[in-house]
Amino acid sequence: MATLEKTAREIQTLLRAMWLCYDVDTDYCDQASVGDAVRQRALCADLTIVGPALLNDDHLGPSVVNGSLFDTGKPVLVVPKGAEATLSPRRVVVCWDSRVEASRAVREALDILSRAEEVRVTLVDPEPICNANGAEPGADIAAYLTRHGARVAVDRLPSAGKPAATVLAQHAIDTSADMIVMGAYGSRRLRERLFGGVTRWIVGKPALPLFLAR
Repeated sequence: MATLEKTAREIQTLLRAMWLCYDVDTDYCDQASVGDAVRQRALCADLTIVGPALLNDDHLGPSVVNGSLFDTGKPVLVVPKGAEATLSPRRVVVCWDSRVEASRAVREALDILSRAEEVRVTLVDPEPICNANGAEPGADIAAYLTRHGARVAVDRLPSAGKPAATVLAQHAIDTSADMIVMGAYGSRRLRERLFGGVTRWIVGKPALPLFLAR
């Protein structure tokens, strides 16, 4: 509890120097209650930011992601070690597959995407199916983003037998992206797998913020 109070004071000092409106809240609870504690606060927030300390914590990390992402419908910004936490990226890669989760991620990140210098809607091995990607995969979401003022390009990439995550990560490097936006998939029973997938994504991948929504 003493450590918690000390950390809270340090955060208050940091925020006070930024001349921001803020509240600093703390909760001392058992591990099983962490998700609910985070959920209560995330419900009244625009975005939950999960930094490298939590990502490296196998006990608290999953509870925080579950409480904020699954239980609220609000987005999460995952910031791995070495990445710059920014809400004003110049270049953004949007991982698109015409699924609901990807659509929600785009909607939640709309303010970010509309202010970016370049948004690259990226599809891996897209198929032109009328009830999925459409005759021209990526064109529909590109038109949506353009109507909201985003400067959009569509990239359709072959996987060449590689995992889609590997292709997307390399594309983010090749395009000098500052952020990746993608949908978070998985049922309630797959929550632990989702967190594992997020941590696996950032290990060996570019140190970029990952904007997730479900």
